[in-house]
Amino acid sequence: MRSASGRSGSVFLLLARAGFVARGIMYLLVAWLALRLGRGEDAGKALAYLGSGAGRAVLAAMAVAFAGYAAWRLIDAALDTQRRGSDAKALGKRFVAAGSGCIHSGLAFSAARLALGHHGSGGGSSRTAETGAATALHLPGGEAWLFAAAAVLAGVAVAQMAMGVRLRFLHHMTREAERHLWVKGLGAVGYCARGLIFAAAAWLMFRAASDHAPGEAGGLGDALRAMPGPVRAAAATGLGLFGLFSLVEAWFRDIRDPKLGQRAKRAVKR
Repeated sequence: MRSASGRSGSVFLLLARAGFVARGIMYLLVAWLALRLGRGEDAGKALAYLGSGAGRAVLAAMAVAFAGYAAWRLIDAALDTQRRGSDAKALGKRFVAAGSGCIHSGLAFSAARLALGHHGSGGGSSRTAETGAATALHLPGGEAWLFAAAAVLAGVAVAQMAMGVRLRFLHHMTREAERHLWVKGLGAVGYCARGLIFAAAAWLMFRAASDHAPGEAGGLGDALRAMPGPVRAAAATGLGLFGLFSLVEAWFRDIRDPKLGQRAKRAVKR
């Protein structure tokens, strides 16, 4: 039974919830840069916007929060704290959790570097996509690898949109959240916007494979810039709403405490 009891508890749980707040701020920054300044930026470059003055203190807090979120996702993947089971579908979800943990570990590292005043050229997800595409194209059957990556991104896009349209995100929320229409609306629009971003990224990867041009692959910022103006505005607005949903999710998300201390004691007794 999902309840609100998980809102309090260990420092670990509080950091995991703080991670949703950090994620929300990040998406709100991406949306603001796209809508107000006309800049399609990925997460790393959006965080860099806070890299001066009081923003560095915010980045330091976000680094800790992202680290807490990453730890929660990685521990969930390793220990199955969400109790999904061990069938193929459950293992797939645990693999996704591990991937999310790795991504947010990278965001924690980036936020920490920016908070400490390191402003490298970076490149974020855009640079990562281009480097990955270039590496793949140097392998035997490189185009096939990129076409496969495009197919995976397209699959993620469909899954994100299904999450929004079918309100599947409510499966991870407390029952209290289901009673609020505005929570459903934020989640539905936000996940559909994320699906649109993944669809654009899939198209960019498909073009990189078709043209044998790794520079055409891209991340979040490239996906936004590749969209026509009205579509870009709609997607950015949706990402902003997803940011707000993340703030709400920090309160309503059903998170189980892995009780690492108790697990360690049982392991020692064995």
